[in-house]
Amino acid sequence: MILITGFEPFGGDASNPSWPAAVGAVELLQASGTAAVAVELPCAFGTSGPALQQAIEQYQPSVVIAVGLAGGRSNVSIERVAINVDDARIPDNAGDSPVDTPVVSEGPAAYFSTLPVKAAFAALRDAGVPAEVSNTAGTFVCNHIFYELMHQLRSESGRVKGGFVHVPYSPELVPTGSNAPSLSIDTMAVAVQIIAQTALTVETDLSMAAGTLH
Repeated sequence: MILITGFEPFGGDASNPSWPAAVGAVELLQASGTAAVAVELPCAFGTSGPALQQAIEQYQPSVVIAVGLAGGRSNVSIERVAINVDDARIPDNAGDSPVDTPVVSEGPAAYFSTLPVKAAFAALRDAGVPAEVSNTAGTFVCNHIFYELMHQLRSESGRVKGGFVHVPYSPELVPTGSNAPSLSIDTMAVAVQIIAQTALTVETDLSMAAGTLH
């Protein structure tokens, strides 16, 4: 079973493309005979983690991919590392704005994704999807849930793979007068499907350069 999560809208936006992308990816996976389910998470520091934990306990997945919006990015970003800090530039949907607060008290400074990040990047590139390996998931609810996910999976001894993917704006969300890049929901869904299928089939990640200078 593959569990894919997306977020509800936040920051005054009418929609959040991470959710229809998650739903679309699940539909594509199911059409290919792969068991998969999508769950929408609240965009709130205090409730997103428990909602994710409930979904994991309910569905007992072997792969968990959390998807979130990174407006302004041009690529589907496969996140490599989650850091143990909440530092909110804007309030979440519950009105909370934690600053310099650990995601998990006494937790480690960071967790790495256990998805085959480089192999997924190569698969997206081969499919013509604009993609990158990202080394920052920010410090808002996306990073929070990424860290929560990896913390919740820490005792699974590799049985469950997990990680986070950021998607750009969908065309209708690009702010008026902005030249911000965007991708269609269909392309995002295909991207998440490819990442999920790669996670199912690749046990040893590729060793290839995908880093950045800054």
